[in-house]
Amino acid sequence: MTTYTPLPIPPAALKEIRGTDDAGRPVEPYRAREDGEPVDCVGSPLRCCLRAIEPGELVALVSYAPLRRWAALTGAKPGAYDEQGPVFIHAEECDGPAGQDGEYPFARPGALRTLRRYNAEGQIVGGRLFEIPEDAGAGFDAALDEAFADPQVVLVHVRAVEYGCFQFEVRRG
Repeated sequence: MTTYTPLPIPPAALKEIRGTDDAGRPVEPYRAREDGEPVDCVGSPLRCCLRAIEPGELVALVSYAPLRRWAALTGAKPGAYDEQGPVFIHAEECDGPAGQDGEYPFARPGALRTLRRYNAEGQIVGGRLFEIPEDAGAGFDAALDEAFADPQVVLVHVRAVEYGCFQFEVRRG
């Protein structure tokens, strides 16, 4: 079994979407609040540093197109598979992920995820529903081993089932 590295939104993409998101909208930062006013986002996942939002942090909910960004770097042509969706990020530059060696972010046992598999052209070549087990690390490792056992899979997007939100990506080593 291989251990994989969950990748956050890359710094260059963050710099761009902190101004205008992938849907072309200007970003509207706000402070995370515990009391639910105006928006209760404490505990929601930050895709810039792969941890939960904490009270008082300046955050933004933006539209992000992870496959589009990857395709621009690789020359892939995902066509209709190019999707965008909502993600939380720090509204200002952050240090990125810290202290997560061998851990998968947002790995609450019982939570449902979709592991969507893509080929080198950015086309979906499979996927699976995944319920995070008590041993989340071993569960993710096994599910990603299964995905990358297919030689045409070069990229896996992990998404939340409830809202379809992009959680993180894993690339073939």
